Amino acid sequence: MRKFKIMCSSSSLVRPYLALFTGLIIIGFSAILIKSAEAPGMVTAFYRVAVASLVLITPLLSKWRLLIKLPLKALLMPILGGVAFGIDMALWSWGIELSNATIPTLIANLAPVWVGLGAVFIFKERQSKGFWLGLFVTITGMFMMAARSWYVKDGLIAGIGLSIVAGIFYGIYHLFTQQGRSYMNTLLYLSLSTIAAAFTTGWAVLLSPHSFTGYSDTTWIIWLVYGIGVHVGGWTLINYSQGHLKATTVSPTLLGQPVVTAIAAFFILGELLSAWQIAGGVVVIGGIYLVNIARLRK
Repeated sequence: MRKFKIMCSSSSLVRPYLALFTGLIIIGFSAILIKSAEAPGMVTAFYRVAVASLVLITPLLSKWRLLIKLPLKALLMPILGGVAFGIDMALWSWGIELSNATIPTLIANLAPVWVGLGAVFIFKERQSKGFWLGLFVTITGMFMMAARSWYVKDGLIAGIGLSIVAGIFYGIYHLFTQQGRSYMNTLLYLSLSTIAAAFTTGWAVLLSPHSFTGYSDTTWIIWLVYGIGVHVGGWTLINYSQGHLKATTVSPTLLGQPVVTAIAAFFILGELLSAWQIAGGVVVIGGIYLVNIARLRK
């Protein structure tokens, strides 16, 4: 009987693991779609969340009775989180436009580092030795990736700079999400935050010299795939897995996104990374992994 229960428990994890890895592969193509669209990265960021908002508005409207009963604080969490996510998306997409697909994607995944540092300086939280070791390793890897770009103008320094700021706002999004998810389920939070992100990126485009229209049919198809397939489809799968798997499994696994992006960029975009950039990328992933494990254990 005990053996049967263990087998059932293992088989019940097949779906969450399948959802996690499928979602990981899907979001790994985000940067490829940004690069492939014949439009500024900021405009592509807007249409990602704008298209997704049109899809997510249905479940949001179906829960309107629940929404009006929520306290103001509960509603502010996904709205403020969505604003932070919108800024993150706009800056990250701009960084990809200026440099390449892989390295800005890797740097934007530094959110656990910024969340940890924010906890130290804002909430006076003490971090473990593993966190500080991971931070040191991560910074070392970043310098390794950017070494060549200090004397060769390839846009990588600008891409890394924008992605660092994007990662900070991504960390802020996680902080709001941690609070907001205690008031509502994943789909409802995703719907509200996505709509807030659409308004944020929309204002960013309005303040920029870019236009909302005048793009090719291929670009519009890419935006539809990006919004529906990546944002709604990919993140719904990952959020589903988060409800069944431990955070110590999901969070480090998502570090595979830059790896998926790098492989896809090589075959689809023909992007080549130098030996130093590859080595630096491996070091950065190792550093973020140490930070993740240190914070999740705590």
